[in-house]
Amino acid sequence: MQAGKLKHRVQIQHKVSSQDPQTGEELTDQWVEFAKVWASVEDLSARDFIAAQAGQSEAKSRVVIRHREGITAAMRVVLDDGTVCRIVGPPLADANSRKEYLTLLVTSGVSDG
Repeated sequence: MQAGKLKHRVQIQHKVSSQDPQTGEELTDQWVEFAKVWASVEDLSARDFIAAQAGQSEAKSRVVIRHREGITAAMRVVLDDGTVCRIVGPPLADANSRKEYLTLLVTSGVSDG
């Protein structure tokens, strides 16, 4: 992956549960930043979409980032235009070194939950 193709600044977020420190009541969930990274964002082509149907039938786009440990399907991606995308399936490592970049298949239009 050439660095020049990573032209979108995206935020990877994870959900954190917290309790009110005063009362100890009510667990609340909120999305917080895990990392802000440069990415290549592309809609899946018809061929890619058909290939993704096997395991990730909801995938609509591909977000490619430099390899980073700790990213899971339980996280979400916020694109530079504010679109919130759910990660569909596990991050996919590059075929050669498996440490150069990650591909995240995502679907947009998700709620805050």
